[in-house]
Amino acid sequence: MSEPILSLSGVSKTYRGNSRPAVDSLNLAVPPGEIFGFLGPNGAGKTTTIKLIVGLLHADSGRITVSGADVATDPLAVKKRIGFVPDNPDLYERLTGLEYLNLLGDVFEVPGAVRKEKIRSLLRVFELEAAVADVIQSYSHGMRQKLVLIGALFHDPALFILDEPMVGLDPRSAHLFKQIMR
Repeated sequence: MSEPILSLSGVSKTYRGNSRPAVDSLNLAVPPGEIFGFLGPNGAGKTTTIKLIVGLLHADSGRITVSGADVATDPLAVKKRIGFVPDNPDLYERLTGLEYLNLLGDVFEVPGAVRKEKIRSLLRVFELEAAVADVIQSYSHGMRQKLVLIGALFHDPALFILDEPMVGLDPRSAHLFKQIMR
């Protein structure tokens, strides 16, 4: 059996001021190629777990790895392997869509020719070509969500971490995104 793409071993997180852990001794192994989802009521620890995996929060205990890289000891390697779509994306609103995507391309070290083709292709798929030169603050919620999805996809990450990725997407874009995931 191959190494899991995502592994959590004994992961716990308790927020300051709370006696009850948000995540309590979670063990999880997700094999490559599998689509895995967290289901549960509000307050069940779904978003906390996602923030732990992507390195936005630090676990109180346990270990998290992505393709063998440890979130605590090698966070940059982990971040390069992940495409993350948060539930409420914060974007640099004074940048244009293209400037934002090129910034991500620089961060993820996507070579120029590959970057240009991937951006062009994904803009076409999500029908954002006409808006990419506009500043992000002029985008609707759905357009922002599409831009974040493009940014999460175009560096070909080993793992997609998605927290409510369909919120704000029109039905066609949601369908296209599901096809891309498959």
